[in-house]
Amino acid sequence: MPSMIPFMKCVRTKHGMGALLRGCLTDTSNKRGSGKMAKINCTVTNCSHNNSGICYANCVDIVGNSATKQCHTCCGSYLNKLHYSQLTSNVLSSGSCDCLKCSVETCTYNDNKLCSLDTIQVSGDKVEYHTQTECDSFKHRVS
Repeated sequence: MPSMIPFMKCVRTKHGMGALLRGCLTDTSNKRGSGKMAKINCTVTNCSHNNSGICYANCVDIVGNSATKQCHTCCGSYLNKLHYSQLTSNVLSSGSCDCLKCSVETCTYNDNKLCSLDTIQVSGDKVEYHTQTECDSFKHRVS
């Protein structure tokens, strides 16, 4: 699993300077030596980050703190195309997801709040809110 380097970047907005972007960048000197970015296969077709079934958000955040089933998880990065159609996907880098954060503490693949999988599946049907999505790759960690 690649290590992640936290970053904060001050950006200019319509209202002046001061908005902060928080996230993480992939350290390309990962254990596998591939330097590859995470791939998120996504069936949530009305998400502004979805490009032909692949998520192109810079940083994806899977949430569902104490989930016991897939349906207890969701993609906190979901943005409805209806409201965010002008959003350009992956504005800080090229390619798919740079950072796959996971706050699902009960998931087998959660490694210090990062997903240890190279590829995950996110799904949702007729999604209007991020809570209607789920991480199909979730596997409950038995204590």
